[in-house]
Amino acid sequence: MAANKSYTIVEYFGGDDGYRCGYCKNQIGNFSHGMWSHAMTVQDYQDLIDRGWRRSGKYVYKPIMKKTCCPQYTIRCHALKFQPTKSHKKILKKINKFVSNGELPKGQGDGEPMDSVCEDAGLREPNKVCHPELKCAAITDIQKEVGECPATKEVEKDVVDSSTTGSETSRTDTVSVTEGKMVPPKPGMGADPSRPPCRKAKDVRKERRLQKGQTRQHGDGVPSTVSPSQPTPKPNNQPKTLEEFISESMPDNSSHRLEVRLVPANSEDPEFAASCDQSAALFARYQMSIHGDDPSECDESQFRRFLCDSPLEAEHSPDGPEMGYGSFHQQYWLDGRIVAVGVIDILPTCVSSVYLYYHPDFASLSLGSYSALREIAFTRQLQKQSPKLSYYYMGFYIHSCPKMRYKGKYWPSDLLCPETFVWVPIERCTPKLDNSGYARLNQDADAGDARVLKDVGKALVLYRRTVMPYAAYSRKRKGSSDETEVQQYAGLVGQDCAERILLYRS
Repeated sequence: MAANKSYTIVEYFGGDDGYRCGYCKNQIGNFSHGMWSHAMTVQDYQDLIDRGWRRSGKYVYKPIMKKTCCPQYTIRCHALKFQPTKSHKKILKKINKFVSNGELPKGQGDGEPMDSVCEDAGLREPNKVCHPELKCAAITDIQKEVGECPATKEVEKDVVDSSTTGSETSRTDTVSVTEGKMVPPKPGMGADPSRPPCRKAKDVRKERRLQKGQTRQHGDGVPSTVSPSQPTPKPNNQPKTLEEFISESMPDNSSHRLEVRLVPANSEDPEFAASCDQSAALFARYQMSIHGDDPSECDESQFRRFLCDSPLEAEHSPDGPEMGYGSFHQQYWLDGRIVAVGVIDILPTCVSSVYLYYHPDFASLSLGSYSALREIAFTRQLQKQSPKLSYYYMGFYIHSCPKMRYKGKYWPSDLLCPETFVWVPIERCTPKLDNSGYARLNQDADAGDARVLKDVGKALVLYRRTVMPYAAYSRKRKGSSDETEVQQYAGLVGQDCAERILLYRS
């Protein structure tokens, strides 16, 4: 990007070979285009996921929608408009109850059947061997060194507020206002008939719970004074927000303490390094218990390769979030140990969920659903710092796989049209997907891909450590037979990315 002179450098692998599908278990039915990314800017990755791409470690892939057995549609949730459903509230209350009194629910939980919110059929290897020397050779010569940004940490606590908000009793507030209306005393009743009637004990208790800025009705009908420093009282008929469910006060003698820490997915970060061994052990335990992986498939090297190594270049901007853009781990600490980790990417317009793993002993807490709700709340928090950052990307929505339809319950959500790359409300998409696994979602029959690259000669390539348009490269390499491949690549990434990303040519 212009701000830090970074380049995105990729090797395109095509998508000819089929491999095992993690959804329907078809051994060769899953087809996707793939690229190995040696380095990637956050804006380039934002543009790529808005065209149906997604990363697993440094491998970036895009399902071949008309060919693959289980078409996968990119889904995003409008975080600012999100309202938790009844089942979401139940999960939040379940977590709060566990933190408060230590009661661990029995069974496997009643949330989503696939708790890893962005499972995406598991972790993948690239189809071809990439050039390991490319990063050292190309990036050193082409990419300007960027100074390290100080690491920051975002800490969210569930048990820090000892007082409750007025919204916690929104259902009973209406009753208390009604009951708080002054009723003229009957003649001869009470110590002094000229004074208002005595208030009920339960009204007094409610008033104490509503001390934080809640306007209350006294017997004389005069509202209490609200301090300017207190938040504006919320109308009694409004439902509790997601944040209010998450930050619900816990008693001082709570059985547990739950804390969420945000750390950069960077082995050079001190906090990440200090917790890496514990996080890697948790990942291995999760993969073996939940997905039945062999220990060799989920050792520390695999953990680092798929969940720590990221192609995204850390970046800060004046109008961006405080911790900057890039890849992060959201660690859920329970009483001093990590019980779950959500891997996320913070991008210019969204928080993208990459993967979730958790301790199998806490499966009944529906941690997959809980982490998704926390990530939506986190997106809303970041939007206050960066107005453009207002969406939560949940990976892929697979309508043909019933157990993966739960992502559509995070409403309002959109699906990405696989032909025109415009966003369509999910409620308009599901009728089409009921009839066919693959569907063009855009209802405008005349619409096309507005960002298609019409002149492949403008696509940038990296050849012998030199950046040049493909037209110049083809002149240097007379008789080159890769134009068809480059055309396919350029069509998949779109005009913006093709004219910014460096496609490696050997």
